[in-house]
Amino acid sequence: MAKDVIIACDFSSKEKTIEFLDKFEGRKPFVKIGMELFYAAGPDIVREIKARGHKIFLDLKLHDIPNTVKKAMSVLSHLDVDMTNLHAAGTINMMKAAIEGLTREDGTRPILIAVTQLTSTDQESMENDLLIKEPIDQVVMHYAKCAKEAGLDGVVCSPLEAEKVHNSCGSNFVTVTPGVRFADGDKGDQKRVMTPAEARKIGSDYIVVGRPITAAEDPVAAYNRCVKEFLGE
Repeated sequence: MAKDVIIACDFSSKEKTIEFLDKFEGRKPFVKIGMELFYAAGPDIVREIKARGHKIFLDLKLHDIPNTVKKAMSVLSHLDVDMTNLHAAGTINMMKAAIEGLTREDGTRPILIAVTQLTSTDQESMENDLLIKEPIDQVVMHYAKCAKEAGLDGVVCSPLEAEKVHNSCGSNFVTVTPGVRFADGDKGDQKRVMTPAEARKIGSDYIVVGRPITAAEDPVAAYNRCVKEFLGE
């Protein structure tokens, strides 16, 4: 399975995003377009970045009744992204409906993954705010198994849980892991984190890295460091 570093392009405008990507001078890193950028610039930003040759993870985390998610995914299927996601907490029926909507007439579709628990969530907040009392890694594994049962390709999880997900759901079940920080960097609002090298050792397939790259004094150098640590290049 191919592994890669995905840059979280969490910018507030098309202009800032293109200015950032222009720094890479011909290189085409895999990028994540999240809510902030998608809501600011709309579907056209997806089309433009795709036309520039980048792979795209469209990170909108859909969570609604099955029929609504199915229709939304049908619209997203025409944007030609490489990966998109939803919340596993929306139930197996919702995830199955999402696959139906995302699958094009020719049978192709982007990689579809489910968010288990956000990396900003820890045991205390899960218990107090969500009233979920089970250990967080047990909850993540349950959500991952539900995603696999629904036919999804993998999950978004903390790098701390990637190895356990592979053990429970198989080596081909994709793990996409945010919450990655350099050893000498700031954790920000992430609570369950690892370095790129640690994420590689524990079996993450894709790591999503935002501020350690986008807010770096030299983003290209920071990206290269991340690739070297995670892919060993």
